[in-house]
Formats: sequence, structure tokens, C-alpha cells
Amino acid sequence: MYVIGTAGHVDHGKSTLVECLTGIDPDRFQEEKDRGMTIDIGFAWVTLPSGREVSVVDVPGHEKFVSNMLAGVGGIDMALLVVAADESVMPQTREHLAILDLLGVTNGVVVVTKEDLVDEDWLELVYAEVGELLTGTTLEGVEVISVSATTGSGISNLMDSIDSALDKTTAKKDFNRPRLPIDRAFSISGFGTVVTGTLIDGFLSVGQEVEIIPIGLKARIRGLQSHGKSEANFGPGTRVAANLSGIESTQIARGDVLSFPNLIDLSEAFDVRLNVVEDAPNPLRHNMFVTLHTGSSEVVARLRLLEEEEVQPGNSTWAQLKPEKSLPVLRGDHYIIRSNMTTLGGGSILDTRAKRHRRRHLPTLQKLESLESGTPSEIILNIIESAVPSTLDSLLSSSTMQEEEIIPTVHLLIAEKALMSTSTSLEKSYFFTVKRWEEICGLTKQSLNLFHAQFPLRQGIPREELRNRLALSPESFNAVVNALEETKALRDFTSLIALTSHESHLTEEQSRISEVYVGSISKGKFSPRTDLEVDEDILNFLIDKGQLVRASDGIVFSSDAFEEMLDGVRSYISQHGEITVGDFRDLFQTSRKYALGFMDYLDQQQITRRVGDARILRE
Repeated sequence: MYVIGTAGHVDHGKSTLVECLTGIDPDRFQEEKDRGMTIDIGFAWVTLPSGREVSVVDVPGHEKFVSNMLAGVGGIDMALLVVAADESVMPQTREHLAILDLLGVTNGVVVVTKEDLVDEDWLELVYAEVGELLTGTTLEGVEVISVSATTGSGISNLMDSIDSALDKTTAKKDFNRPRLPIDRAFSISGFGTVVTGTLIDGFLSVGQEVEIIPIGLKARIRGLQSHGKSEANFGPGTRVAANLSGIESTQIARGDVLSFPNLIDLSEAFDVRLNVVEDAPNPLRHNMFVTLHTGSSEVVARLRLLEEEEVQPGNSTWAQLKPEKSLPVLRGDHYIIRSNMTTLGGGSILDTRAKRHRRRHLPTLQKLESLESGTPSEIILNIIESAVPSTLDSLLSSSTMQEEEIIPTVHLLIAEKALMSTSTSLEKSYFFTVKRWEEICGLTKQSLNLFHAQFPLRQGIPREELRNRLALSPESFNAVVNALEETKALRDFTSLIALTSHESHLTEEQSRISEVYVGSISKGKFSPRTDLEVDEDILNFLIDKGQLVRASDGIVFSSDAFEEMLDGVRSYISQHGEITVGDFRDLFQTSRKYALGFMDYLDQQQITRRVGDARILRE
């Protein structure tokens, strides 16, 4: 399925042409019909002579509504650039063409409308001006067809030309990451919420759970339609209307994106190739505010130039855009920036996880060059370097490559020791550049050495403390620990982590203190002293070594006494079915304080279970 978008100056006959081609009036609002001027994007469809059915997005031509035009052309496959024969090239003709050029639209047809209003000599002049206009743009060399929507002249030739142009148009690839930039959201009585847009990637199916990004609300697809026909699923390149359950239309706005839950991360800033249009009224300055258009969204953003203080009209540079709200964009997406109702420039997004860069920093500029035109290996290494660590899913979402290309490249990089994988299963692995992996290993060893030197009696560093030092997510941290444990670099005690070489031991003085403390505790047997003071690390060491058991704060039993009480409790319950705190107190001739502390500890250890005032053994 393909989507065709119109473009051109106001009152050059775009909507009339669409209605003539499709039989559908794309103007949806009464105000548009009354004024004879398109205000918002409209939609239609037609079956071409080849039999292929295509969607048509009609856009407004007035300079006041270019923002609406941008909401509709983001997902088109080819353009119909409309030029009225009686007026020829006008300001929005140039601006719309510049937008198509910045969006990378390479296929199309120029339609010279209203040919019945001019003579042949004038028409030739229009053709010449159009040819000059297209020179140096992505639409240079496309076919120019003159028509009259009033008389029907040239319409048949135009349909054939559209077919021919589509033969040279590459269909949208399926990267298995469905994205529907929403251009309309409304409610239909008896159906509920409906959203429409051009599906630019992946497949949508009835019954799927989806998420509206960036608001984060979940919904379920109740039904899908395209061109008035319902289907169970639709693929990339299709104009889709999705009927959603579990969400109100008032919660959704143009610019939101329909996708799968947790599939697309929001970007706070992204690195871009910025091409400034030749007609820009002034140079673009570092840190200026612009209006950013991408997908169907429109948002204010700060423009950070990475090479110079300003960039002149007609020039290209590396830049970073920081929108005022995070956006669900992916590498390879196109964007447009405008200011004061004027298109300034645009280009493609290279890195959606961009950090604040030093300006004029050669390694950063070289990395962006590699991301734009490097080999698959260079692109993957650069993506991983800027988003350490990465998974196979994040590589898919951060690149414009498909899984069939990424997996062999990752295998090659691992074999060349340019990439470190935490698992032999790529689907379960986290990837690090070798440099970053060495940094992780070095920081891990350093952190553990420092901790063991500071707390020699402790078994290891708390897991969360080490994770914070490494600045990793819980999932990637676990993968790193597992990988390092396999190489015998460390030992994982679940809640604690230690170097393999670490063995806690007491000094002579600590051994003497421990001997006295354990002796005093053992002497008290079932009612040990609670006024004894000992270093917490020594106490934990003795507990780890199995010499003592801490039942609660302040109550510590010798392991021999604990085992004797545990055997007694099990025997008593076996004979009597249950035991109370009073029964325990009498059985071991101790106080209620010790009985309660011991019984609560057994409950915590899942040995007993409380039933009313008594305890029974757990199965």
C-alpha cells in the first residue's frame, strides 16, 4: 500500500484535483467548503489503472496552515506537487517543495492544473519555470503533467504517470515496530474512540493491546479500517483508522503516536543532520528556539549547533534538537524546523539518545558522520557506544537496519572482539563496546577491592550499592554480574557480591573478642544476655560462620542453643499440634521476651505459621 500526498500553493486546485481523481471530496469541514480553501488535511483513495489502490492525503496550501500540511505529509511515499497554470510557481509552491526535499521524498509527479485557462505558449513558460524550480531537489527529473479538473483533460495521463512513479517507489519496510503517528482522534456513536494516521512501520491487528505515546495510556484495538473496509490487520504504508477501547478520544491529540507498550523509548534530545533551506530569511543561530515537526507532532525545541555559532541559508551542519517535551522518535525519522511561519530547514535523525555534546568536538562529529554513512558495523558500534548497554531490541529500534542484517553484524563484531556480549544468546544479551566493558570490569574490581579493604569481615558489598556505582539498570547489572561470575571474577551471594579471592577473617584481637562474646552468649543458653556490646561486623561475621543466630534486634542465640530449641519446638508441635509463646517459655524455662523473639524468627524463616495465639509447622 502506498500513500500519495499533495503539495502546492493555496488555490492551485489541489482539493479539486483529488476529488476529480478519486470521486471523494477531501475537505471535511463546512468552513472549507464555504471558503473554498483547505484548512486541514483531508483524505481520499483511488484505484489506479494497474489495479493498485492508493491513499491520498490532501494538504492545505495557505501559509497559515503549513503546520497542518506537515502533519499529513510525514508518511507519504510520493508527492503530487500542484502548480496552477494561470499563476505558475508561487511562495508556498517553493516552501512545500523545500519540505518534500527535506523529508527525502524522491518520487512524484508535478501536476500543472487549470490548463484550460491558458494558451500553449504560456503553458510552456510554466513548464520551464517548474523545471528550473525542481533542479537540485529530490524531485528533479520527475514527470510534469498538465490537466484540467474542470474538463477532465489530462486526468487519464496523470493516473498512468502516478502508476509509473509508484513502480519506482520503494515500499515502506517492516521493522516490526508498529508506529501510527495520529493526525486525528474523534468519537463515533456506538463505536467509541477512533484514531487515524499513516502506519509507517510494522503491523497492527485487531485485539492487540496498544499504547498512546507519550501520554502512556493503554488501549485495545477493537477494529481496523482502511479506505472504508474492515480487516483483521494492516501493514506499513497504510492509511489506518483504529477503533480503540479503554480510552477516550479527548485524551488523545494530534502528534501522539500509537504503538505497542514499552516498544519505543522517548527521546529527550536527538542528534541530527540539519539542512538549511536557501530561502531562510536569516542564518540559524546556536541555542535559538524553533518549532519542530516530526511525524504528526509539533513542539517547540531548542536548536544546538555543534560546529559553529550560526549556519547560513543553503548550508548543512550537525546539530542537536532538544524538544520541550520528550518525543517517540527513531533513528532515520525526518523532521522539519520552522519559525515565524517560515520553514528554516530539516533533515534526518541520527541518534535518539543524544547527550549534551562539547561543541566543535572532533570525535563527536566523526561519530555522527559514521552514523550517517558508515558501514553496518560502524553504525552498530556507534549506537552501542552512545547507549551503553544495548540489547538486540534497542539496536533494532535505534537503527534503520532489519534483524536479518543486525544479527550477522553483531556476531562478526563479537568474533572480532570489538563487541562484548553478556550471553551466548543474543536475544538475552546486553552488548558493550570493548572499551566500555573494560571500564565496567575495572570499576567493579576497584569497588569490590575498596569495600573489602574497608569492611574485611563482611561477606561482600550489597548488590544495590554496587549497581549504583556502575550506573546500570537492574536488568543489565544482573547480566553483567552473571557474565563476570562465569569468568570467576566475582562471587554472587544473591544480596551480596564479592571478589572470588576475598575471604573474611578475624584478627587476633577480634578473635579474642569473639571468643569472649560467643562464650557469654552460649553460657546464657536459652536466655542469653542482651546487654553485651560487640562490633556489628564481628557479630555479622559470627552469624555468617554459623556460630550465632540473631533472632531479633538485641536477642542472639548460640547456634547450639538455637538448634536445641528448634528441635524442641518441632517435637512439641508434632505431639500437641501447636505451640504457644507460653508453652515455649515453660518448655525452655525462659522469659516471654526470648520466647516471643524466637517464635517470630521462626515465622520469618517460614518454619512455623501463626494461627491465632499459637504456631503450627509449615508443610
